[in-house]
Amino acid sequence: MDPLFWKDRRVFITGHTGFKGGWLALWLQSLGAKVTGYALSPPTEPNLFNLAHVGSGMQSIISDIRDLKSLSQAITIADPEVVFHLAAQPLVRESYVNPIETYSTNVMGTVNLLEIIRTIGTQVKSCINITSDKCYENQEWYWGYRENEPMGGFDPYSNSKGCSELVSAAFRASFFSNVKVNSRSLGLATARAGNVIGGGDWASDRLIPDIIRSIEKKSNVIIRNPNAIRPWQHVLEPLSGYLLLAEKLHGNPHQFAEAWNFGPSDEDAQTVGFVTDLFLSYGSDSSINRVESLAEGPHEATFLKLDCSKAGVKLGWKPKWKIETALLKTFDWYKAYFSRQDLKKVTLEQIHMYQNN
Repeated sequence: MDPLFWKDRRVFITGHTGFKGGWLALWLQSLGAKVTGYALSPPTEPNLFNLAHVGSGMQSIISDIRDLKSLSQAITIADPEVVFHLAAQPLVRESYVNPIETYSTNVMGTVNLLEIIRTIGTQVKSCINITSDKCYENQEWYWGYRENEPMGGFDPYSNSKGCSELVSAAFRASFFSNVKVNSRSLGLATARAGNVIGGGDWASDRLIPDIIRSIEKKSNVIIRNPNAIRPWQHVLEPLSGYLLLAEKLHGNPHQFAEAWNFGPSDEDAQTVGFVTDLFLSYGSDSSINRVESLAEGPHEATFLKLDCSKAGVKLGWKPKWKIETALLKTFDWYKAYFSRQDLKKVTLEQIHMYQNN
């Protein structure tokens, strides 16, 4: 990643009030980018957006990605060169409760964004649609999924992310491939990350936020699938990949306009039980333990890994922090939260530490 590339660069982020979007917005602000964000109000209370004052250093627009007119006006005014699309309904279990909202947000939200970029004549040269590692047709195998594996998804969330990938591929092939869009070249890529962790996440039915809530209540941690394997990574890992990919797209819009995996090393794809036990070991309260839930829940994948060799070879990207470091930095962030520290400062310190590692 080249920090100088981002100085005064006009960047548009959908989903900047969310967990990943908030970290990305702060990172871009620290690099001197001119950031505009477009999203619904923060989805939880507390949340990273408010605690770290993410909106104070950017133009923040609170609106719905499904509102075509509002989104079009926002992009027209911002006139971005780079677009990161993170706005989504991001939870598997929520998608079982509200499938229509999940599909309308994750699929039509993507359609709205790409159609606006295609038609209104902005200066966008790099557009990255951030989807999910769950977009693949899960075969429950032990090796990592590659970018050319079939899309699928058992649950509405995972399936909607597969659909979002297909929408992006169709727009790329139909409108953005080897042709100029409104007299300029545009590179459209998609990015599939692993299970991200980091400070500032309070979403429901996610492991680390569930552990934090248990610590706060001084109660045991109830986990659903202790033997399920996930590609755990600190939130800064995939974000560094997105930033690097955007730079490459800007310089060569078509060579890098494809799908990319940004996940951890194979040894960091660990079980839910391993991550829970290691995270709890950083604390001082030995009375808090993990307990397996006996309740029957909706289907969730057991094995999920990503093959990120393409990003390593073609982009020169690789993860920096092992799972132990990722969990420790996450623990440190929440420790700072409980001790009422300046969380914008803490977040930026972790960003700078990662960037300079």
